[in-house]
Amino acid sequence: MTEVPTQAVTIYEVAARAGVSPATVSRVLNGARVSAESTRLVRTAAAELGFTPNRTARRLRGRTSAVIALLIPDIENPFFTALARGVEDRARAAGYSVVLCNTDEDPARESTYLAIALAEHMAGVILAPAGDVSDIGALVASRRPVVAVDRGLARLDIDAVTVDNRAGGRTAAELLLAAGHTRVACITGPRGVETAQQRLEGWRKATGAADDLVRYADYRVSGGRAAMADLLGLAEPPDAAVVTNNLMAAGALEALHEAGLRTPDFGLAVLGDLPFGSFGQRGVQVVDLPARELGAAAAGLLLARLDGDDGPARTVVLHTGTLRPGTLHPGAGRMAR
Repeated sequence: MTEVPTQAVTIYEVAARAGVSPATVSRVLNGARVSAESTRLVRTAAAELGFTPNRTARRLRGRTSAVIALLIPDIENPFFTALARGVEDRARAAGYSVVLCNTDEDPARESTYLAIALAEHMAGVILAPAGDVSDIGALVASRRPVVAVDRGLARLDIDAVTVDNRAGGRTAAELLLAAGHTRVACITGPRGVETAQQRLEGWRKATGAADDLVRYADYRVSGGRAAMADLLGLAEPPDAAVVTNNLMAAGALEALHEAGLRTPDFGLAVLGDLPFGSFGQRGVQVVDLPARELGAAAAGLLLARLDGDDGPARTVVLHTGTLRPGTLHPGAGRMAR
């Protein structure tokens, strides 16, 4: 006699048996942070029902591959290298591969990669936007999940994982003020980039300084060097500076060296770990950005969507921390909103 196959158990049935939401089931299955009791209930219900996640069947129905596209602005920046590692570790554990795309902060190049992700039927996209507008309409229309990381897309209803950048900028400035510096400048990233604006707002809140002490640069070593040289050329130059990105800080240090200045006599606080070659600089204050945790959290949100979570868009905000050069990562707090 031919055995009639039974219908596969769904996460909705597991959720009903466990007495939790389908979103909670998805988070447990993807290793996201869930209470021990909820995890126990979900795993017990899944075992009782014989539930097995079947990503292969789901991908076939949706005509998608087991590949996630990760779009970042600068592959040479150690911050984004660590972020990519966080994404890959989480994705590979769930059976997905990651394709890394470097946008070079270029919206046109970003659009090209987004179109490729759609054409190649990639399962989803994790995106650190090149600007305040990204062309994700076609992906969203095709029901491909998209998660913004590091930089949000406020006008779009998608998941996002960011850092509390305002708090980071404020903390960096407060460290310099506490060290006795009185004229604290700010070197921030390009206009229109969310992280640059938010970190600048944090600096403003701490210092109340005028915009003549603000310089916008391109998030690269050369940009930081030029911005610091310009500040040092003022009739009344600053005695310290907040630099809102690690590569620009390396350039700022070069400009200080060329001017015969040293830290901590000239105060310098940077958001993000300095590149390895800069760690010999004593007296540089570092506000740590949890890059790897950002990537892992973004991958977790994307995997939950791929497992059927259709709840409202979420934004997860990670805390910054303060480090001295060469110390280990202290761990980052998390809050969701």
